[in-house]
Amino acid sequence: MSEYFPEVPHIEYEGPDSDSELAFDYYDPDRQVGDKTMKEHLRFAVSFWHAFTGDGSDPFGAPTMQRPWDDIEDPMEKAEARIEANFELLDKLGVDYFCYHDRDLAPRGDTIEESNENLDEIVPLIKEKIDETGIGVLFGSAELFAEPKYAVGAASSPSADVFAHAGAQVKKALEVTNELGGEGFCLWGGREGYKTLLNTDMGLEQDNVARFLTMVADHADEIGFEGQLMLEPKPKEPMKFQYDHDSATIHAFLQKYDLDDRFTLNIETNHATLADRPFAHELRYARLNDILGSIDANQGDKLVGWDTDEFPFSLRDHTLAMYEILQNGGIAPGGINFDAKVRRESFEPVDLAHGHITGMDTYARALEAAHALKESGELEEFIDERYSSYDEGIGQKIVEGEADLADLEEYTLENDVPHPESGREEKLNALLNRYILEV
Repeated sequence: MSEYFPEVPHIEYEGPDSDSELAFDYYDPDRQVGDKTMKEHLRFAVSFWHAFTGDGSDPFGAPTMQRPWDDIEDPMEKAEARIEANFELLDKLGVDYFCYHDRDLAPRGDTIEESNENLDEIVPLIKEKIDETGIGVLFGSAELFAEPKYAVGAASSPSADVFAHAGAQVKKALEVTNELGGEGFCLWGGREGYKTLLNTDMGLEQDNVARFLTMVADHADEIGFEGQLMLEPKPKEPMKFQYDHDSATIHAFLQKYDLDDRFTLNIETNHATLADRPFAHELRYARLNDILGSIDANQGDKLVGWDTDEFPFSLRDHTLAMYEILQNGGIAPGGINFDAKVRRESFEPVDLAHGHITGMDTYARALEAAHALKESGELEEFIDERYSSYDEGIGQKIVEGEADLADLEEYTLENDVPHPESGREEKLNALLNRYILEV
């Protein structure tokens, strides 16, 4: 059996004073943070599509990635090599999970039947590697956006034939994920939207997406799939207007179609940026509405208006993300999937290790800072005090639904004009910085 990353050792925690480029400075999997170890809190995963099938191409340039399997001509042999490489890299990183699209695992055939046969051929190897290593599937997904037939959507396509094909593809992908013991299945509606209303029946398209999701949930029940079903928000790109714009948009959609008890959300940092939302905002909305399922950990370049999927290194943003996850009671059965790719100029295999080490260290440091902030109670105490007028008097009546507009008028006539209190934003930014810098 080939070794695909011979220059990458098993990555160990060596601490921030280490001189090694291939070691963790902050991620110590066995370190106790509160009632869990770092490994239990963080539940890291590697995205197969970026790490093993991504080629470094972009709209302006050809592929740049140099990978040990590049010279393998037979598509199935290449797929097998990628599977072997996946488990090697994850074992060396100490990561317990990976995520995939169906077409990442095995090449698409000329027909759905051939594509399914390719999956059936590769699944035994994956099961063998899972049994051998203990590395499992965080979530699977179906690639319903790359092929020409999905140019204007899958479940939202104006073509019933395309809708049917998408359903057949998801059926197989869900069954494969179930067979591999996946803890979730994610549907990213990359092209579920429209370019112009001039040729779009928005009502029918949204109704059809709901019908599609109902079929998916029903089939999950039929095959005994016990993992969570997830949708992933993204506002635009590749479509101009996507129906899964952000957490609140999807939540309203799920409520409208009585699907809010069947699906949670897989929320991505860079997608939140594209929606003009802070990542923490998206997480908090999902947390407060009990639909936070998992996260795709990356970050975007705010000077570039597309989904750059960089490995996370912004400590502030990801500390706030971990704060929401801790407030949620954790992320399981979801996890922290590095839906991130090395830069097009970082084309050597070892760069994959560097990228994941950076991301894992960032989240480890963020976990420590977020945990310390949560344990101190300082932020929640400030918020509680700021809204304390709702704990008694007219505020309590408002909260308990015992006040009407006449009551508010009577109260206002009897009391002085209220004076606003400072929100102390600068003070709270300093507070957050203190916890980030002190851990």
